[in-house]
Amino acid sequence: MPPLRIGFIGAGANTRDRHIPGFQAIEEVELAAVVNRSRASSQLVATRFGIPRVHEKVEDLIGDGEIDAVCIGTWPYRHKEYSIKALEAGKHVLCEARMAMDAEEAAAMLACADRNSHLIAQLVPAPFDLKSGATVTRLINEGTIGDVREVTVAALNGSALDAKTPIHWRQQQKYSGRNIQSLGIWAEVVLRWLGDAKTAMAHGTTWVVERPDGEGGAMAQVDVPDSVTVTGELANGAHYTYRVSSVAAGSPENGITVFGTKGTIRWLPNDTATLIPHGSEPRPITPDPGTDLGWQVEADFVDSIRQGTEVRFTSFAGGVRYMRFIDAAWRSLQEGKLVEV
Repeated sequence: MPPLRIGFIGAGANTRDRHIPGFQAIEEVELAAVVNRSRASSQLVATRFGIPRVHEKVEDLIGDGEIDAVCIGTWPYRHKEYSIKALEAGKHVLCEARMAMDAEEAAAMLACADRNSHLIAQLVPAPFDLKSGATVTRLINEGTIGDVREVTVAALNGSALDAKTPIHWRQQQKYSGRNIQSLGIWAEVVLRWLGDAKTAMAHGTTWVVERPDGEGGAMAQVDVPDSVTVTGELANGAHYTYRVSSVAAGSPENGITVFGTKGTIRWLPNDTATLIPHGSEPRPITPDPGTDLGWQVEADFVDSIRQGTEVRFTSFAGGVRYMRFIDAAWRSLQEGKLVEV
């Protein structure tokens, strides 16, 4: 088969560390072109990875007839625009997470993907449970822990404690939209295991309201909460609680815990999990054979293009589902009340 030619829109850390090496490892895949925030930064990436062409504008790369697929590595504020333009130009799309600025943008992206269903439209997935998640999901679905009653998520760190730390794109709505820190990443994992949320009640605080912009020392406004708690009910009737904070250092309890009528599953951020049956000793959960795959996002994308395999992690439809939850949590923060998802 002819080589699959990939163009890169945005070449930040995740693109350089994961996507480009991932594509380089696949036979008959060519790194065709790149466009980054400046000509100079584009050329640095091109030189480092042997990419033959540098484009001045995103539109030029999307219109390049020698590109079959694009990898969009920008922040969420450009995801809708570039994904839709690329799909309409006949390119397959691998778009970085988070999917979009809000659920409305995500729905527009999905509608465009549906109109161009002969093309692959894939989102970079939350990477946390790529080894153990399939087995955890199976155990829950088989009733190993009985009926699920509660799920708690703790994602606590101290990365924002120092007010002198330069502002991050996740702390600015103009780049992140309604995505609240890492809330959407954790919600994507819970959605895989337990399905959609039904309601959301959120409370959040921004402790440091200004930070250096990192580009000359000017101060920039922080308008995304440093700390947020979201509670509510899942569609299956279970209750959930998320605690996401960048001002809570040293927590020993980070991870996801699913409480059932017969037992508990405790998942840790190193992607290991433990089954704790009521009245019995805890035992480690060994991933089912063939599911302990880890990161193979680029290979999955290429397989979907070449072989027509269904997008597993993560389809545009799956992205819309988690963006609806993000929207509900954001609306609850603004309105101070329980919101239907």
